[in-house]
Amino acid sequence: MTAAGAGEHYLDHAATTPMRQCAVDAWVRHARDLNPGGQYAAGRAARHALDEAREAVAAALGADPVEVIFTGAGSEADNIAVQGLYRAGVAAGRPARVVASQLEHSAVFQTVRHLGAEVVDLPVDEGGRVSDLTALAEPAAVAACMLANNETGAIQPVDKVIAAADVAGTPVHIDAVQAVGKVAVDFHAMGATTLAASGHKFGGPRGVGVLLARRSPAPEAVVFGGGQERGLRPGTNDVAGAAAFAAALTEALAEREAENARVAALRDRLREGILARVDDVRVNTTEPALPGHLSVSFPGAEGDSLIMLLDAAGVAAATGSACSSGVNRASRVLLAAGVPEATARGTLRFSLGHTSTDADVDRVLAVLPDVVTRARAAGMA
Repeated sequence: MTAAGAGEHYLDHAATTPMRQCAVDAWVRHARDLNPGGQYAAGRAARHALDEAREAVAAALGADPVEVIFTGAGSEADNIAVQGLYRAGVAAGRPARVVASQLEHSAVFQTVRHLGAEVVDLPVDEGGRVSDLTALAEPAAVAACMLANNETGAIQPVDKVIAAADVAGTPVHIDAVQAVGKVAVDFHAMGATTLAASGHKFGGPRGVGVLLARRSPAPEAVVFGGGQERGLRPGTNDVAGAAAFAAALTEALAEREAENARVAALRDRLREGILARVDDVRVNTTEPALPGHLSVSFPGAEGDSLIMLLDAAGVAAATGSACSSGVNRASRVLLAAGVPEATARGTLRFSLGHTSTDADVDRVLAVLPDVVTRARAAGMA
């Protein structure tokens, strides 16, 4: 299935996935709801819709409704959690120390480096997973670990991270933005202090995220206003967005097992097809991983060249790197996993989701050999 209105084969679901019809319907149904803080009948009706959405999200993710904080994005949820837990920890006398990894999404990676704290990186193995938890033996104000990596899809050993941090009394934030809707999440059973999710990763609306935050230890507020969302995310609530988020999450989890199997089969066919058709390919995605992620590197080609050539052929995909000022930079995630810089620069991330079909895989396999040949001929910048 092509992305709506784009006329292309869409394989960038890790960036954003098209909205599910149930989410569109829920948003439209509540688009004219008024301020849920209002004491009049219309306000109470809006509040009821917001409460229903909160309860649905809590039930889906193994949390209490009071622990569900609606935010404007997964990145905002990460920021509130990391900054808030750090401030609370330092105020309680914990060391001004943060433990994380090179694998973290920029919303965590950059945030911990703006705290003015000592930042200790957890080592990473060649599969792109946290491999050494020694740094967690010493107390810290906060530790952070993503549930699944946004570039390779590698599922991280968060249970071990949380257990190790718990011994030292360190609160743990889990960035589950890529994983929610694809991996079973039980917030209470997991034992994390906070957890971030984002609606547009599983077919909900863009601009709506969720932070799950335990009552204690709780993050300190880092933004201030009217006191909504336990004072952690003040501002008039987006009732329609919350309702759409809850609807998409409910549907995604209801079909999770069957859809994971379907998408994984497409991903595996894509991987085997690439290996059969293109020489000198490095596969960066190893199990356990999210079902729709496939990160592959093509030594001798620049990622931006590959992306532009695929785009011209009607295929939307992403690189595994950050491009700044026209300079293709190797992914720090792949570098941390030991991928040579020149190889990392020639990386593509294909990510499939609920709208993906065999036709999308067929199109990539039809055009990719020529795309790689042309990109390699163009050479490295």
